[in-house]
Amino acid sequence: MKYLLVALVLLIALQIWRSNRRKAAVPPPSAKRQLREPEDMVTCAHCGVHLPSSDALVNADQHSYCSREHQNLGPK
Repeated sequence: MKYLLVALVLLIALQIWRSNRRKAAVPPPSAKRQLREPEDMVTCAHCGVHLPSSDALVNADQHSYCSREHQNLGPK
């Protein structure tokens, strides 16, 4: 009877240990990569490439450009 009780305690301890190990292996949901908000896209007035509005260079005439070179060349 004593050995049966010891075996039962060991079995329960093993189950608890396995359960905790599985939980530690799964990353928590907050560890997932956070996605950025979508951004407005604009078209370069010179070459027509689409780029995020935060990366665009805007002239006084409100034309958007992808680079200084295209800004200097002006719209097509």
